[in-house]
Amino acid sequence: MIRQYELVERVRAYDPDVDEDRLNRAYVYTVKMHGSQKRASGDPYFSHPVEVAGLMTDLRMDEDTIITALLHDTVEDTLTTIEEVGEKFGDNVARLVDGVTKLSKIEAQTEDERAAENLRKFLLAISDDIRVLLVKLADRLHNMRTLNFIKSEEKRRRIARETMDIYAPLAERIGMYEYMHEMQLLAFEQLEPDAFKTITGRLAQIRKKGDVEVEAISQTIKLAMMEADLKVTVSGREKHPYSIWRKMQERHVAFEQLTDINAFRIITENIEDCYRVLGELHQRWQMVPGRFKDFISTPKRNGYRSIHTTIMFEKNMRVEVQIRTADMHRANEYGLAAHWAYKQADTPDGQAGWIRDLIEILETSHGAEELLENTRMAMYQDRIFAFSPKGALHQLPKGSTPVDFAYAVHTDLGDKAVGAKVNGRHVPMRTLLSNGDMVEILKSDAQVPQPSWLNFVATGKARAAIRRHVRHQERDELIDIGRDLYKEIVARLPGRIGKKALKAAIKRLEYRDEEELMYAVGSGSLRDRDLMEALVPGFDPEETKDWGVQGQAISIRGLTPGMGYSLGECCHPIPGDRIVGLRREGQPVEVHTIDCDALASGVDEDWIDLSWGKGSDGGSARLRVILHNRPGTLGEVAGIFGYHKANILNLRLTSRDIEFHSFEIDTEVHDLQHLMRIISALRASEAVANAERVYEAPALAEQEKQQKQEENV
Repeated sequence: MIRQYELVERVRAYDPDVDEDRLNRAYVYTVKMHGSQKRASGDPYFSHPVEVAGLMTDLRMDEDTIITALLHDTVEDTLTTIEEVGEKFGDNVARLVDGVTKLSKIEAQTEDERAAENLRKFLLAISDDIRVLLVKLADRLHNMRTLNFIKSEEKRRRIARETMDIYAPLAERIGMYEYMHEMQLLAFEQLEPDAFKTITGRLAQIRKKGDVEVEAISQTIKLAMMEADLKVTVSGREKHPYSIWRKMQERHVAFEQLTDINAFRIITENIEDCYRVLGELHQRWQMVPGRFKDFISTPKRNGYRSIHTTIMFEKNMRVEVQIRTADMHRANEYGLAAHWAYKQADTPDGQAGWIRDLIEILETSHGAEELLENTRMAMYQDRIFAFSPKGALHQLPKGSTPVDFAYAVHTDLGDKAVGAKVNGRHVPMRTLLSNGDMVEILKSDAQVPQPSWLNFVATGKARAAIRRHVRHQERDELIDIGRDLYKEIVARLPGRIGKKALKAAIKRLEYRDEEELMYAVGSGSLRDRDLMEALVPGFDPEETKDWGVQGQAISIRGLTPGMGYSLGECCHPIPGDRIVGLRREGQPVEVHTIDCDALASGVDEDWIDLSWGKGSDGGSARLRVILHNRPGTLGEVAGIFGYHKANILNLRLTSRDIEFHSFEIDTEVHDLQHLMRIISALRASEAVANAERVYEAPALAEQEKQQKQEENV
């Protein structure tokens, strides 16, 4: 583990003006906060952020980045907060630490969903400052170096797969090939242990026999360049085991059939010498067709520059050669980090072009699997180079088409593309582009992305944009279907369903708005009966089919056998209500609901705790219904009662004004559940302003009292 003074000395070696006190405080702070925490290896946990900071010094990163590396796990794994980091080390460090920190533990159904959500948050973080990515890559590299200490094989494989799918391609995309190769090697060991063991074993055998041969080839090439008066450095290197295995898989060949296990690198003094070296190689040895790439005139999108060629050496041996300057070599090994490219050109936010593409993919992808698919498409694949009519260069993966080119220029151009010219000639939209093609896109404002394009596009950006349009188109169609189905469903309900019932249903079903509800209906994800229940709570279409004329079969539990009873006319109790009995001498027991006002006047009398007997069915209830003063509303209300097989016993107009009419209605019902269905249907109706049960209707009570008095007279 790097000691405190060693870390400071490393930074001072390339930045003499560094604030040593600030670095020392950050080192002590991370040691203090992580305290007695241990890693799987048994080492103190703070050894990890210290080693990550050491990796940042190898890249000659600035002071804030070193401190961020030291603190990158404190917020996640200790009681430290982002606010505290800001107070102690500045807002810039706090922002960087916040970007690196895993924002939350993701609870997902599948590993893909977890990986996708981590990737989503990660891309958003690195879009703000590329240094977040550099620290995160160093964090992952050190974790991979100590991966073998994790006991769970499943966890080791999950971390290795995530590294292979996300972090190694990200390292490649910013040109950090050293990080990429080491991550791939360590992940390969976990994911394909048998293949790893076999290939590394074979390479060890070749190394014992082949060191002399590699040195001989290097010397031969160097002598040839000296004869041409070229000052160069030539070195041979062994290809990485993962690179060899992937080539075996792609070509479907055995290890013994590979002829380019070793590669050679020629370092020149300037760019002109790179091309002179290339000419000398091709004059002296035969070039292998299709194996030449000039990444100096057309650099890779991550800034990689070099000339690649393969020649047939002695004994028909294929030799792969890379030609570059010393400056190119440094930049190629450590990419953006080699020249502190987190502040690129005039883009103060530090977003590389490919990161901006990934952010757009992130915003348009739908679901975990699609996000991972599109980002892998964007990060993997070899590249080709095509030009716009104005000479702008665009890098695309192999297999790209004019549609991919259009989306690479601008999403709006891709959406409106109707045709294409390649090198001045009209071509189909599915035509494969080649290196150096000049592509002109023809567009029309009336055009929209075609679903058939998904069959041949090669870029994640194009695929994400097309899928987004297809989803929106399908969604609009399903919403229209949903509206038609909704009308059919509502027609099966009692009464006309008003807007207030629809709004209430949307809230009950927890949809955002009416469109989302109609989409659910159209897509079949919402059942008819669930919608009916939400519109008219308590509604059950199956039960209403069996409703017939109610029979007055009522039994009361809690009465002495033979004891008479009567149902209170004030509260009209029905099966389902909580009831009590009021016993007066010489009179039948009066049955009332528990909250009936009549009970208050009988406090000196004897109460009996009662309940409804099994199978009790039938009774009458009193409702107060307020209708809108419009023609047909009373008829609609009568229809609702009829639909629910409920007889209306009495109906009285109690008040009337310009806007509303109020009625008190006595109706026969089976039980409390039956009554609540009727009330729900009334409240959902467009004709009804309000509906509620009343336990004492003064207007009806007064009229009944007057009627009895007249009868007595």
